[in-house]
Amino acid sequence: MIPRYQKVLFFVLLLVSVAMAVLLVRLREKAHERLLKGEDLAPTTAPVVAPAESAMLLVANDLDGTLLQEQESLPLPQDPEARGRALLSKLLEIYGAPDSTHPIPLVARAVQQVFLLPVPEAAEKTRSGEAPRGGQLAVVNLSGSFADGHPAGIETETLTVLSICGTLHANLPQISEVRFLVDGKPRATLAGHADLTRTYLTTEAVSEPQASTAGATP
Repeated sequence: MIPRYQKVLFFVLLLVSVAMAVLLVRLREKAHERLLKGEDLAPTTAPVVAPAESAMLLVANDLDGTLLQEQESLPLPQDPEARGRALLSKLLEIYGAPDSTHPIPLVARAVQQVFLLPVPEAAEKTRSGEAPRGGQLAVVNLSGSFADGHPAGIETETLTVLSICGTLHANLPQISEVRFLVDGKPRATLAGHADLTRTYLTTEAVSEPQASTAGATP
């Protein structure tokens, strides 16, 4: 004969099981409703993709220590800061190619951000009779993995820095000065040689660029 307490326990467990089954069915119905609602609210058109534009990149050549002008067609956003990041990402992608004239290991998101700030007029230059510098200062924030993996050497590091400065100025001519950060912080050098504590003038990179047909689009 089954004890009374076992019968009570059985019926309690049965009621709990039924209640849980009903709850699970209801939750499933609600999840299905949310899914259908999400489909109704989903956009029916594809997101807008930036149109491809012709851009001028100043690509370093280790064979003769020069910067070569290369025309590239790539999608460029309208926002100047996002535009600068896209340009530099393409430049470093070229350096990561197997046939690169300035080989640097390819790193994802090597350029984390590009910030544009106004260049303040220097009062001391005005008082001395020199024309104050105008334009914008570009702050380029590189990733630590890119800097750590960059080949060491004064020439190769300098070419990288100057090619970045020249590429920014060639496409965003309002940029007159460039500073560098690594992972959002100041860093003494790129890979032991090129000084990252100083401000670079873009004129240092665009004095005598040489033209190249590599990467040109018809």
